[in-house]
Formats: sequence, structure tokens, C-alpha cells
Amino acid sequence: METKEFEFRGSVMNGFLMLFVNLAVLILTIVGIVESIIMLDATDGSQGGWLLGLCGLMIIVNIIMWCGHMQLEPNEARVTTWFGKYAGTFAQTGFFWINPFYGTKKVSLRARNLDAEPIKVNDKTGNPVMIGLVLVWKLKDTYKALFEVDTQTMASNPNAVGSDTKGLMNALENFVRVQSDAALRQVAGQYAYDDEDTKTGEPTLRSSADEINEQLEQKLDERLALAGIEVVEARINYLAYAPEIAAVMLRRQQASAIITAREKIVEGAVSMVKMALDKLADEEIVELDDDKKAAMVSNLLVVLCGDDNAQPVVNTGTLNH
Repeated sequence: METKEFEFRGSVMNGFLMLFVNLAVLILTIVGIVESIIMLDATDGSQGGWLLGLCGLMIIVNIIMWCGHMQLEPNEARVTTWFGKYAGTFAQTGFFWINPFYGTKKVSLRARNLDAEPIKVNDKTGNPVMIGLVLVWKLKDTYKALFEVDTQTMASNPNAVGSDTKGLMNALENFVRVQSDAALRQVAGQYAYDDEDTKTGEPTLRSSADEINEQLEQKLDERLALAGIEVVEARINYLAYAPEIAAVMLRRQQASAIITAREKIVEGAVSMVKMALDKLADEEIVELDDDKKAAMVSNLLVVLCGDDNAQPVVNTGTLNH
């Protein structure tokens, strides 16, 4: 997306040099005021009046000159305007002085976290789920952030926007929060919570975290580009069924787990029974007819597949060959 941001092109002077100049002007003004008072007390009062008026004008100029100082730390910037017209973004680190008639708004370019509270959405199959995300974002385009998004009305304290960096960044964070909520709802609605019922192998919210996070970052980038915000990372950090169906779904998962476990048990039991019959036949320990084999298989399966410990019964009879 095309950007209208550009570097500040106005005159910039060293802040410490202008600090010395302003202090020198202030001292000279004070000296001039003292001299004008002395001259007013003397016979030549007209010259003292002119000097006093000049010193008053110098005080006003000096106060305006002091307003041109600005200090920037790493990953901070000043957006400048010239009587309402965008004049560029100043991002050099240090202590500087610019024309005090430039309006400046300080913004932070540092990364910020957003830990969104879980929200209730309907997945692809219509089941209500609770889903939350954690987002790392930072300001990339200062022009869009200040002039294409109405941060003034989004801020909790509208009067703080422009004079307070915290107020502006909080307003942008509110914008990010609303857009992340919308993007999360959009992405979550495209996938089922899981595919334990259908077994289609399609991506789900539980099994395809990487794909879901990639989709989420893409949707957030599209929505936040309007405000000049770059998404560093977006991850789903909370996923669960909504409370009203959580108990039912938990029982379903438990039943599915029990069935899976039973399948494994039966599979292992059948294998062990087959191994026992083959071993008896190979080593000719005992010869069993079909009825005896069926009885043995039944007993072994009961013992191997039962939840309780088996109570053995010793058969002291004889086998008919």
C-alpha cells in the first residue's frame, strides 16, 4: 500500500547550540530590562522606554524560541505539521531545535503487546468456542496513524492526543483491539474446533495451529495497514469450548478416548490369544478341539479385556483327546 510519509525537510539545528543562544538572549534581555529601569529613573526617560519595550518583545521571542527544542529517544518520532499541513516525520535520535511554529506530535515506534481477552465465536460447524489471541505490533507509518485514523475520538482522553504520546498510543491500541477481535472471529469461523466426528482430515483450530496463526496474521495485516501498523506476531493463546457445551463435549471426548483405548486392548488381546494357541500347537503341549479352543479364547478375552482382576478357577478335570 502506498505511503504518504516522508522525512522532515525543514531546518534542524543542534539543540545544545540553540540552548546556549537562547540562554544568551535571555541574559541580554534581563540586562536590558535593568538598564531600561535605570534610564527611566534618569533624565533621559524616552530612551529607557524604548529599550524596555524592545526587551519585552525579546522576552516574547525568547519564549517562542524555547518551544523549538525537542528530544527523541531510540524508536521514537515526531510528526510535524506546518499550520495544518503535513511537513514530514522527524526520527533522528538526540536533542534538536526546529522552527517553533511547526506543530509536532510525538509517537512511539516500539513494539507493543496486546493480550486479547477470549471471545465467544461459532466455529465452522456452529459450535460455540472461546478463543483468544496475543498480538505483537508496532507503528510503521506515522502519516497513516495520525491522519487516516481518527485517534482523537478513539482515545479515552481526547485532549491528550497530540500532547501526550501515551494518549495517542492508547487510541491506536483501541483500534488494534477492535480489529483483532474482528479478524479473530473471521478466521475462527472458517475452521471446525476438531474433526473427531467427521474424520475428514481438514485443518481444525486444535490440530492446525501454524496454519491458523498464519491466516490470523494475514487478516490482521490487511485490517491494520490502514493505520500504518505492522503485525510482528499473532498467536492464538486460548482455545476451549464455550461453558454451555463444555461438559457435553468433555464427555464426548472421554467416550472417544475410551473407545480408542478399548480398540487397542481388544487388538492386543486377540494377538495374545492367537500367540497362545499357536504356541500350544507348535510345542504339542495339549491338543484342543474347536469347542475347547472357543472356550479358551472366550476365557482369555474376558481376562485380558476386563477392567477388574480375573478370579481364576482351577479345573482339576481331564481333557478328552
